[in-house]
Amino acid sequence: MHTKTWGRKLNRKVLERLNETGYEIVSDNVFKSVSDTQTPQGILCVIKKPEYALEEMLKGEQTHLPDLREHPGSGKSRHDGAHGEGAGITGVIMNQTTVDLFNPKTIRSTMGSIYRVPFFVTKDLAGTISLLKEQQVNVYAAHLKGTLSYDEPDYKKKTAFLIGNEGNGLSDEIADLADTYIKIPMQGQVESLNAAISASLLMYETRRQRRH
Repeated sequence: MHTKTWGRKLNRKVLERLNETGYEIVSDNVFKSVSDTQTPQGILCVIKKPEYALEEMLKGEQTHLPDLREHPGSGKSRHDGAHGEGAGITGVIMNQTTVDLFNPKTIRSTMGSIYRVPFFVTKDLAGTISLLKEQQVNVYAAHLKGTLSYDEPDYKKKTAFLIGNEGNGLSDEIADLADTYIKIPMQGQVESLNAAISASLLMYETRRQRRH
C-alpha cells in the first residue's frame, strides 16, 4: 500500500488481517509504477484465484444461471456478478472464448462480486448445456427468432439463460439446445439491446417471479 493510504485511519479488523498476512508500505511513485491505473486506490494484493465445480451452481429449484455465454466480447462481460449477485443468481457459465475474468478492469467493474458469485469456464459449452438439461434445468435462449416475450415463461423452477455475442448472437448449434426461445419486445427502430442489459432484464424478471 502507498503512504497516503497508510496515513488514513484503518479499522481494527483490517489491521489485524494485515499483520497476519504481512504488508509493505511503498512511496506513491513506486505504487503508481506497479499499478495499472492512473489513480490507484492505494492497496494491491496477491490472492489465489477461486475455482468452482459446475455442481456448486446447481441449487435445486433455486438454480438461476443467468448468462451461459458463447462469445462474450471484451471487458463488457463484467462477469455479470455485479448485477447477478443482487438478483440472486447461483452462478455464471462461460466457454473459453470469454474475456479474462481476472483482467483488472473486469475485477473492478464487478465491485467484489467476482469473489462471491461462482463461475465455471467450460471447454464444451454444448456438453455443459446438455448436462444442465439432464438436471432438469430449463434453458432459455434470448433470440431474435423468439416469439415468446421474456416475461411470459415461468422462471420459478431451475432456470438458465443463453446470451450470445452482441455482434453475432448465438450460433445455431448452441441456440438449438435451448428449450425455449424468448425475446425482449422493443419499440422504435432499435434492433437489439447489448448483452449486459439483456441479461439484467432476464435476471431481475426471474428474481421478481421468485420473490412473489
